[in-house]
Amino acid sequence: MDRKYEMVYILNPTLSDEELAAVTERIKTNVENTSATIDNVDDWGRKRLAYEIDDQKEGNYTVMSFSADAEAPKEIERLMKITDGVMRFLIVRQPA
Repeated sequence: MDRKYEMVYILNPTLSDEELAAVTERIKTNVENTSATIDNVDDWGRKRLAYEIDDQKEGNYTVMSFSADAEAPKEIERLMKITDGVMRFLIVRQPA
């Protein structure tokens, strides 16, 4: 049974537009490789952070909605931790 999830991730603002597109595409591929289906990707652009992360005051925010089985978020979290350019991320399950 697939569940609905939402992931917000912040990418390093020092990345160029090409690098941002490459990292975003790599994240999409990683999510799809866990047998999840991506419902929506919403790029919020560069926003000011509430607090500094790695001496950065801004970050590029993206929100991704996807459907997956219950084990997929663990693998996605593992992959996000080792993806270069990702400063922070959060995956939450959407209510049924």
